[in-house]
Amino acid sequence: MEILNCLGYNVFSGRLDEIELTHTNKILNTISPISYGISTKDKDFKRALQSSDILVLDGTSFGLTSIFLHRKKMIMNYGADVFHFFLNKINKKSGRVFFLGASIDTLERMKKNASNDYPFVTIGYHSPPFKDEFSEEDNRIMLEKINAFSPDILYVGMTCPKQEKWSFRNKDKINASLTCNIGAVFDWYAGKKPIAPIWWQLRLGWLKRAIDRPEVLKRYPNIGIYFWHLSLAIIGFKKYRTGNY
Repeated sequence: MEILNCLGYNVFSGRLDEIELTHTNKILNTISPISYGISTKDKDFKRALQSSDILVLDGTSFGLTSIFLHRKKMIMNYGADVFHFFLNKINKKSGRVFFLGASIDTLERMKKNASNDYPFVTIGYHSPPFKDEFSEEDNRIMLEKINAFSPDILYVGMTCPKQEKWSFRNKDKINASLTCNIGAVFDWYAGKKPIAPIWWQLRLGWLKRAIDRPEVLKRYPNIGIYFWHLSLAIIGFKKYRTGNY
């Protein structure tokens, strides 16, 4: 698997079928200009991203990092790509998938859609409390439900950076082969936030999200942080290395 160091993050640049599922839980996260900007102000989130077993490119803009610094074009694996790829993989082996996050209504819609699209996948789900910080009891219940179900794949949709930090803290307690933090995909797949084909084809999911949910515009100054840091790296003013927490 090709891994490229992009501003201190080891980003996977390969096909999803190169990722092997084993009995040991791996964490797959995505990185974009927005998540990069957030990580510069949140040390726990930065550590969670840098500790990813697989960190995939989720946005054309962050791909500029490898073009300018490595003269290579990276392969993009959007959250929705990850979601459908592994569901299809598990469908072929009649496996098990668990959805963690979102409301009961969203999860029920996801299960219904997945049952139609991937009929040989057994689906489990749990809606955790909507709060900034989970209590020990909240965590106990989440882990008990996940592990009792024993999924091949755990999909987590609790928004960034909450989902990444939760998965990082609980990695060794999760009984799954792969934990994927895919955020907004839950609402999209449930049909609550549809993606028009043109947005998908042009890889402008970030613009579609901004139109559908104007509140996410508050995160967009983080894009400026990314481009500023990229500029510093290009001119050689600042060096980045992975694991520099």
